[in-house]
Amino acid sequence: MSEASRAFRAAVLVSGGGSTALNLIACAERAEIPIHIAVVVAHRNDIPAVKRCGGVGREMIVIPEAPSPQASDQLDAALQARGVELVLLAGYLRAFRVDRWIGRTLNIHPALLPAFGGHGMYGERVHNAVLAAKARESGCTVHLVDDQYDHGEILVQRRVVVCDTDDSTTLARRVFEQECLAYPEAIRIWASRQP
Repeated sequence: MSEASRAFRAAVLVSGGGSTALNLIACAERAEIPIHIAVVVAHRNDIPAVKRCGGVGREMIVIPEAPSPQASDQLDAALQARGVELVLLAGYLRAFRVDRWIGRTLNIHPALLPAFGGHGMYGERVHNAVLAAKARESGCTVHLVDDQYDHGEILVQRRVVVCDTDDSTTLARRVFEQECLAYPEAIRIWASRQP
């Protein structure tokens, strides 16, 4: 990223271990992506991401677990108060009210959408479905978020071969390696489209 490039203020929304958030934080700190991660948002206090992301100096906030209009209002207000311009979903397992953030929200999914996507398809469930279908390849997809699960314009897909010896753990490991490349690439594409 050149010195003249603008750094967009971003929020990362997490529900698990925080590995994707930590990758994005590291990429931003190395100026590989044109964002400043202003806040990381979790839906519960007891998930590993809260400690891991807070431990690298990022503001962590927790929005109540139950999806509700009040929780969505609280999330919107928290993002707006921090001047967030880009929302990055990183394994966020709560419905995100995207209406105020259309065109400014990205999601990463651990499969080649539209295959193996939709409500309830996340994490190990996706990898197990890929293996059960005997798919010969898998990968990851980064897309713009709209009002449907795992839908919206695809910005980046990266592929991996599914090996005969794979289980969900080995497949997930290789897919995550590609996610670490795909999400930054998609952020750069998104940023290049902004005025």
